[in-house]
Amino acid sequence: MKNIHNSFRLFSFCFLFFIAPCFVNAQVPDPDLFERQLFLQGNDTLPCRILSPLHFSAGKKYPLIVFLHGSGERGNDNEAQLTWGDSLFLDSANREKFPAIVVFPQCPADSSWSVRAKNKPADSSGTYQFPMNVAPTRPLQMVMNFIDTLVNSGIVDPKRIYIGGLSMGGFGTFEILWRKPALFAAAFPICGGGNPASAKLYGRHFPIWVFHGADDDAVPVANSRIMVSALKTADAKVKYTEYPGVKHDSWIKALAEPALLPWLFEQKRN
Repeated sequence: MKNIHNSFRLFSFCFLFFIAPCFVNAQVPDPDLFERQLFLQGNDTLPCRILSPLHFSAGKKYPLIVFLHGSGERGNDNEAQLTWGDSLFLDSANREKFPAIVVFPQCPADSSWSVRAKNKPADSSGTYQFPMNVAPTRPLQMVMNFIDTLVNSGIVDPKRIYIGGLSMGGFGTFEILWRKPALFAAAFPICGGGNPASAKLYGRHFPIWVFHGADDDAVPVANSRIMVSALKTADAKVKYTEYPGVKHDSWIKALAEPALLPWLFEQKRN
């Protein structure tokens, strides 16, 4: 297993890995096409699975997609984070039509992608508190550092960086947007939530497609509704899809939306 610990080593890895031929079974996508990697900084380790673009061309810059998993996929096996979402990016037609570098990082079992606290039970909305005056969790900081390292390697198109995630990863998506408002071209948080006060920091910079199940019994739908309202107030280009009768697993429908990848890849920073 290779360990990624600086931009030079990363560039070497990317060049050697991406020029290797990739064979895709159109019937049964192979999760092992997501290369196992470790991003190391000091005493911290961020396990990652990385999918290369088909027909990689040296010297070309590719879009980057970072997908943040939910709380059930935390750990250090560098495998569980592929439980949801990998098949969308492994689909042979999608890889042909939307060539990109796709990264699935993994959060440790004792941490989270976001800083949040659940409101008191008396709060009927069931929403969370999201302090903005504290440092990010170490895993989210590692994700931000890894994105910077990939961009500095020269293989990523800095105008086409996309972020999305489900549940805990949806919270992380909303948080990373205000912490790095000049970085992304689009975002797709699923059944998450965030601080509505943060919307004004990034709302006008890039479009956002928010998803949630109307009957979510783990993360109340109010969380997404509040963020969508705040984004509209901030004049953001926001889309909202709410699935009637769907509980917490709204990511199943969201990731099956035929328009999701075409919409995502249409977005580009000025």
